[in-house]
Amino acid sequence: MIARRRVRIRLYGTNHADVESVAKEIVDIAKKMGVEVSGPIPLPTKRLMVVTRKAPSGEGYHTFEHWEMRIHKRLIDIEANDKVIRRLMTIKVPDTVKIELQLI
Repeated sequence: MIARRRVRIRLYGTNHADVESVAKEIVDIAKKMGVEVSGPIPLPTKRLMVVTRKAPSGEGYHTFEHWEMRIHKRLIDIEANDKVIRRLMTIKVPDTVKIELQLI
């Protein structure tokens, strides 16, 4: 039995719409090329919270501002094929989206 090589693609970014559009484009390319695809699998969203004090001095009412940044993640597994991987390298990726490729 021959073990199939797969590529695990991790997408993450702060803009939900950009992450979804890049994931959809990757899946569309892989399906057009006729390779096996699983995903995009949504991973838990990471929430980064920062709480700061509004008043610059220590006097007065205790008022705080809450800042939050969400990091959205998707996971896609595709069959490792040279033509597909070369085609994936030509995708226009926004600055808000980061991509990691891993051979498994």
